[in-house]
Amino acid sequence: MSDQRDAAADATRTAGATRSAGATRSADATRSADAPLDADMSDSRAPGGPVPPFDPPYYAVVFSSLRTQGDNDYGATADRMEERVRSVPGFLGMDSARTPGGLGITVGYFRDEAAIAAWRGDPEHREARARGRKEWYEDYVVHVAKVERSYGLG
Repeated sequence: MSDQRDAAADATRTAGATRSAGATRSADATRSADAPLDADMSDSRAPGGPVPPFDPPYYAVVFSSLRTQGDNDYGATADRMEERVRSVPGFLGMDSARTPGGLGITVGYFRDEAAIAAWRGDPEHREARARGRKEWYEDYVVHVAKVERSYGLG
């Protein structure tokens, strides 16, 4: 069970860097730091809404992070991880947002634990996770949850 937890925990360590993949909604700190917190923070590349509900059960991997200063190639790596995670069988999509202060939350949705483990085992993702621990994150937390109900307006 510990290996499954570790696999799930690492699943979005760099998925947090991924701005969009599959069905996605993202926001980031591309606006002024003095803009109100409730101001629209939408990334112009986002398709316009949250990831739609899926037929449960499935898994949500929540990656909350506090970024370090500077890009240090973070954006390019995020784009590459977006490409990679889309190819994982069982990846459903993700929602992502970042405040002007650097707090980010990304929720990756996966059909099952095997999909999470496949993402964790991706060689480029492993390298990006290691770089994230060294360069991109002051702190992070990963939560893994089995979704039993899912609904929305759309």
